[in-house]
Amino acid sequence: MSIETITSLLGTDADALLQYQATAIPKEMLHLPGPDFIERIFVNSNRSPQVLRNLGQLFNNGRLAGTGYVSILPVDQGIEHTAGASFAPNPMYFDPENILRLALEGGCNAVATTFGNLAMLSRKYAHRIPFIVKINHNELLTYPNKYDQIMFGSVEEAWNLGAAAVGATIYFGSEESSRQIIEVAEAFEQAHQLGMATILWCYTRNNAFKKDGIDYHVSADLTGQANHLGVTIQADIIKQKLPENNGGFTAINFAKSHPKMYSELTTDHPIDLTRYQVANCYMGRAGLINSGGESKGESDLSDAVRTAIINKRAGGMGLISGRKSFQKDMKEGVRLLNAIQDVYLAQEITVA
Repeated sequence: MSIETITSLLGTDADALLQYQATAIPKEMLHLPGPDFIERIFVNSNRSPQVLRNLGQLFNNGRLAGTGYVSILPVDQGIEHTAGASFAPNPMYFDPENILRLALEGGCNAVATTFGNLAMLSRKYAHRIPFIVKINHNELLTYPNKYDQIMFGSVEEAWNLGAAAVGATIYFGSEESSRQIIEVAEAFEQAHQLGMATILWCYTRNNAFKKDGIDYHVSADLTGQANHLGVTIQADIIKQKLPENNGGFTAINFAKSHPKMYSELTTDHPIDLTRYQVANCYMGRAGLINSGGESKGESDLSDAVRTAIINKRAGGMGLISGRKSFQKDMKEGVRLLNAIQDVYLAQEITVA
């Protein structure tokens, strides 16, 4: 996809996103993705040679191989959103082999999905694309619904089926978050001991985070702090929703904040809001990947390109996009994944 096509997809937002120069945290303070990211960042850490090898697998696969950026296909929706709700738009994805095919044909660095999906086909695909096993999930059969993340398998089983990494979710702010932090921290320690990389879905979840008609689950300050907790338990890569607002701490009047968080460290521009998320990932020492979000139909391609541009220009490491791609036919899904990757391959799109 050419820069002209990308610009056209952005429409009236093109100049605001492509020409913007960050005014809060300068890019010189960040540890940016690049071909030497493992040697520059992780070699100095406590990660073992086995972990470095598996991180190398993630960074050196697919269309973005060797760039330091990643494009990951995540499909845990069969549990998180029920299989029927997730796959009704395209029933072929009830068969996990098509999930793996989409990741391969879409040129992804890796595929992130469930124990069952990967175990069913591990001997056929583990050597063809890096596996990220999602080890915990919410489930929607309890009535009334509850929102908790529970373990669906062991770290050792993820290693047995050939995983390069494990992924987990913590609902920061929920009543169960303390237990989840302990469980995931222990799981990530074991994963590193076995040589696997770690990716954390750092989501906020509390009904009180919605106030006066504004949803602060996606505020830069709350999500940024969730990221900071994630890297503290040694997540190598952080997955986070793109920020949509700011000031959650002050609006809800809880936790701790500082006026400079809002006056100097960020602005209301989406690139600056996302850069604040990157800053909380140890200034980019742990990569930030933003989620692609739900499928909205005709706008999916332009929405995905917009999210990728914000992430890249903020100093992030890539995108992890699922529903926008697998709720379409295979050809259109591949096209969308390739469009995301083209943003990271475009030399004209630089860090703001």
